[in-house]
Amino acid sequence: MKWVLCTWFSFWSLVILLHVFLSLVEVCSCQNGNGFSRNDFPTNFVFGSGSSAYQVEGAADEDGKTPSVWDTFTHAGNMADKSTGDITADQYHKYKEDVKLMVDTGLEAYRFSISWPRLIPNGKGPVNPKGLKYYNNLINELISHGIEPHVTLFHYDLPQSLEDEYGGWLSRKIVKDFTAYAEICFKEFGDRVSTWTTMNEGNVFVLGAYDLGILPPQRCSSPFGFFNCTSGNSTTEPYLVAHNCLLAHASVARLYKNKYQAKQHGLIGFNLFAYGLSPLTNSVEDVAATRRAKDFYMGWFAGPFVFGDYPESMKRNVGPRLPSFTPYEAKLVKGSCDFFGLNYYASSKVEDSPESLKIQERDLSMDMAAQFVSNWSGEGVLPDE
Repeated sequence: MKWVLCTWFSFWSLVILLHVFLSLVEVCSCQNGNGFSRNDFPTNFVFGSGSSAYQVEGAADEDGKTPSVWDTFTHAGNMADKSTGDITADQYHKYKEDVKLMVDTGLEAYRFSISWPRLIPNGKGPVNPKGLKYYNNLINELISHGIEPHVTLFHYDLPQSLEDEYGGWLSRKIVKDFTAYAEICFKEFGDRVSTWTTMNEGNVFVLGAYDLGILPPQRCSSPFGFFNCTSGNSTTEPYLVAHNCLLAHASVARLYKNKYQAKQHGLIGFNLFAYGLSPLTNSVEDVAATRRAKDFYMGWFAGPFVFGDYPESMKRNVGPRLPSFTPYEAKLVKGSCDFFGLNYYASSKVEDSPESLKIQERDLSMDMAAQFVSNWSGEGVLPDE
């Protein structure tokens, strides 16, 4: 077995780049060579697939849609092959064909995201009737073929207008606008949609967009950024944006539970990118480092949702750079998820790395004080819990 020791920066840079690549490709070749069938799973187990608006819709500037930060990002030539999402799978025009393919595949659910700038071109204000029609048509087409629509409200494609106006997720103003956008979705689609996810992989979004700078709006600071970002602060902005994401989710969840859930009988939750982490050795230090890694990567969001506060290890290591919840905010965030969605791709061993805490300028990876030891030979690394 061959082990390779990676710093947190290099490991997560590769992980997020790989994850973005896999997400953008959206190609899966599955074979049933192991003999499993539908009968091997519980009747309430749902087989489905997922996508996001920017990955599959295309029609980037048609029928009233305005640019998202992803449009800006790709049109600036940031993709290695200079590709954009202008056409992609063209689901905006070919949704009926896509649903037929889902039926042929045997899918029982389809998780897709709504393009905020397609539904509300300015990010707030009037609804775009053509955007509204498209999502109604897609939802109805799915249901007519026995496929459950699962809707994600935000999959990284913030309206560029809100990014320009007040800095998007860096500003607390996003909470009000995101809640207003979500209410339009509940009002227009909630009679047919019963599974809502406010945000896809919030931890990946924050790290990729505000620490490493590999996702739009591409903010980071030296020496942490993967790119030479022109603006940002990798030591503070990820924590601030995550805090605003949590408050925005909580605001939307409260709205749904108080106004729509009783009559629409749906669920609302949040999606995280999860890793199976286990200590490299049985030493006290590596075991503690593994716990910290789980706190920093998953507990960062799950902790507030379950306990109303960030993990103690984060508060201790990050200090005043980590925002705090008021008693009202803590009460609002705690218990705001009916479910957690977990996207799970791989696992890793973890080793203690206390030296990083001696450095004054630190990003999340250094605050965590742990290194990932990955098995690049392809053999499995199983988590211990």
